[in-house]
Amino acid sequence: MSATKGLFISFEGGEGSGKSSQIRLLADRLEALGLHAIVAREPGGTLAGDKIRDILLDPTHMGLDPVAELFLYEASRAHHVSSVIRPALEEGTVVLTDRFADSSYAYQGYGRGLDLAMVQAMSDAATGGLMPDLTFFLDVDPAEGVAAATPKGADRLELEQLDFHERVRLGFTELAAREPERVRLIHRDAPAAVAASIWAHVEAALQSRGMLR
Repeated sequence: MSATKGLFISFEGGEGSGKSSQIRLLADRLEALGLHAIVAREPGGTLAGDKIRDILLDPTHMGLDPVAELFLYEASRAHHVSSVIRPALEEGTVVLTDRFADSSYAYQGYGRGLDLAMVQAMSDAATGGLMPDLTFFLDVDPAEGVAAATPKGADRLELEQLDFHERVRLGFTELAAREPERVRLIHRDAPAAVAASIWAHVEAALQSRGMLR
């Protein structure tokens, strides 16, 4: 948990799961209620982080070593947390992030096969132990998700073989089963139905914090 004045919500899932669209819908709803919300993304969110994002998603780096990949994600994450996310939470802001440490657990741990304890230790170091109050895992069939995400070309991760994306999905699924109080699994459905399900959980979290009456 974030243990701060604000509310920290992350959106996770495989390629083409609709995270970005749902984040925009939620941000608009929060703003309409007079609640200040910021939208973040990983990797990126800062000038340095965006440079790292360019490296990580560039298909010319398909041969990037998995440990080097993890280090790059954690470097972006550490700077993002210290300079953007934690200060916003301490001011009482609602922070919505497109991916956070759970993505490293699923992508670099399950997808790349790196030691899960090592991945967790590096994420803890990068975040200072900060974790979302609420995480939405938007589940989609990997083949359908990749197809939906790549109509105009694919980035380095989207170009991975289908079995890689299936392992990533398994990682998210097992994480949701292990931490059901934080991670809410939402299966692919019509966008309006997904948004309604997300809002039900967010509304309850806001009310429990006294941020919405």
